[in-house]
Amino acid sequence: MKLLLHTCCAPCSVYCIDALRNEQIEPTVFWYNPNIHPYMEYKARRDCLKDYTEKINVQAIFREEYGLDEFCKNVIGDLENRCSNYCYRVRLEETAKYAKENGYDAISTTLLVSPYQKHEVLREMGEKIAKEYGLQFLYRDFRVGFREGQAKARELGLYMQKYCRLHFFGGR
Repeated sequence: MKLLLHTCCAPCSVYCIDALRNEQIEPTVFWYNPNIHPYMEYKARRDCLKDYTEKINVQAIFREEYGLDEFCKNVIGDLENRCSNYCYRVRLEETAKYAKENGYDAISTTLLVSPYQKHEVLREMGEKIAKEYGLQFLYRDFRVGFREGQAKARELGLYMQKYCRLHFFGGR
């Protein structure tokens, strides 16, 4: 299986990559996160992921798009539902598009490691988008390894976000 793994940050990728490798699946990391703001946060997460993927010898693709204008236009009217209505969709859609154009069989996302994300929404949306592109959505409930991955990320000295992006915009 040739898997393109949408990745939000290095700490969230730790357990996901380890678990996939334990299944003999070698993911390619795909950075596309135009919803991460402010720019210094975007840059810190991106740069840490670049360093981490090089260190663990994982292929990584970085699709640079700091999309503040589009993000604001699309979420300003409904901040409470921005994850479901914009952030998940735009990232999974771009992942699927890249995967289809570059010969991948499947997509997934490191967002599935977080107990703070809307898991069922991610799964349904991932499956729908993958199907539209003729791909498989590889679903794994990575939440079982959330604490383990976070602990390993701290041990490795990876940049840990100072806040959840939900809190930044007044969400939960």
